[in-house]
Amino acid sequence: MNSMYNVCINARPKMKQFTITKKIAKHGDQAVIVIPRILQYELSPQTIVKLTIEVLEEIKNEKVQEEKNESKK
Repeated sequence: MNSMYNVCINARPKMKQFTITKKIAKHGDQAVIVIPRILQYELSPQTIVKLTIEVLEEIKNEKVQEEKNESKK
């Protein structure tokens, strides 16, 4: 009896994926994205993630423009 088996062994567990819609926060001079507390156990410190940023709404801010102009000097 000839049988053919297709076996696929995936050594890596399935990657987790989350979609988060956030406003960019400010921490001192840095713009930051804060991870929601509900994901703290899924995304603990030292976890490596791939982050893609899609701008949904751009805020026009005169202060931001001034900072950009000063940094170019």
